[in-house]
Amino acid sequence: MESDLITADCIEATEFSDAATKYRVYAVPKTIINREQAIEGSVPEGHFLEAVLSAANPPESGQEA
Repeated sequence: MESDLITADCIEATEFSDAATKYRVYAVPKTIINREQAIEGSVPEGHFLEAVLSAANPPESGQEA
């Protein structure tokens, strides 16, 4: 599936240590969604999808997640 609404970048943490420090990369793979939510390590597809959808539709202020 392809979408113009989704972009991804991959960096080599050992070559870009500033970015690795900024995003606190301690294990790989580390997926950062919208510069806020992160998933560390290999996770099941369902868990990954949940995190992406949660980041795309954050709860409004004052509501529980």
